Parts: sequence; structure tokens; C-alpha cells
Amino acid sequence: MWIKVLIIICLLGIIASLFKGLFHLVGDQSDSKRMVNALTVRIALSVALFILMFIAWQQGLIQPHGIHQ
Repeated sequence: MWIKVLIIICLLGIIASLFKGLFHLVGDQSDSKRMVNALTVRIALSVALFILMFIAWQQGLIQPHGIHQ
């Protein structure tokens, strides 16, 4: 159960970083690094999510499923 909570927290962080970057893209008129920082955070969270899901799959905590036709 705790692994699913970590995955959801990571996904929410990615979405928050996406909207933060959008806000700085639209609203900032200065030459600041805030949008680049938001992108860096989003990439780091995405890599962390991928690694977390891979480890959880290897440990048997989550099970992948295919699309049944």
C-alpha cells in the first residue's frame, strides 16, 4: 500500500511542477531561471518515479497487466 502512495505523491509532484513551469512561462517577463528549475524538478521526479516503479515491480509489490482483447 505504501508504494502506491509514493507513486501518487510522485505523480502529483510532477503535475505541480508542470503547472509551475507553465505559470512562469506565461507570467514571467524577467530573465529568470524559475522555468528551468521547474523543468529540472519535473525531470528528476519522472526519473525517480520510473526507478521506484521498476524496484517495486522487481520486489513483487506491484504487478503489471496487459490490455486484454
